[in-house]
Amino acid sequence: DANGNLIASLYDENRVNVQLKDISRIMVKAIVSIEDYRYYSHGALDLKGTLRALVTNQASDGVVQGGSSITQQLARNLFLWPEPSYTRKALEAYFAVLMELTWSKRRILELYLNEIYLGFSAYGIAAASLLYFDKSVHELTVAEAAYLAALPKAPSTLHPFRQRERATERRNYVIDRMV
Repeated sequence: DANGNLIASLYDENRVNVQLKDISRIMVKAIVSIEDYRYYSHGALDLKGTLRALVTNQASDGVVQGGSSITQQLARNLFLWPEPSYTRKALEAYFAVLMELTWSKRRILELYLNEIYLGFSAYGIAAASLLYFDKSVHELTVAEAAYLAALPKAPSTLHPFRQRERATERRNYVIDRMV
């Protein structure tokens, strides 16, 4: 309204869309290093990551690693259901290939950073930055960016204030990956 108060929202969840150019390079590096460090060197699918996850999961007799590229994760978030299945994985790969044929890596990354769930109804990196640190996404420190990058794996169990020890371990792991 005229006083700057929210009247209505297009989403039920807490979401703030932001352009990639307005996200700090540190935040982008943190996400890419932990979610898909070969993002810029593979196509829609990270075949090495998929094979690694398949072998690891077979050896552990369960799903302990994911092998989805950032593009595959975005495809799942936009078009598919969360429960794992071979059908979903095949559709995820199909949609990821279509997305990579249609959009640039920058556009896919921008969409991903605006779409990912980061806990407490925060969708997207800008909403999470405001929620957790009361800062714009371009003002984050390395440690804060690493905290946020750690969240997609398990937002409820890696909360930076409620599960400080686990979140700090994961944050440090993200920083190591960034290095």
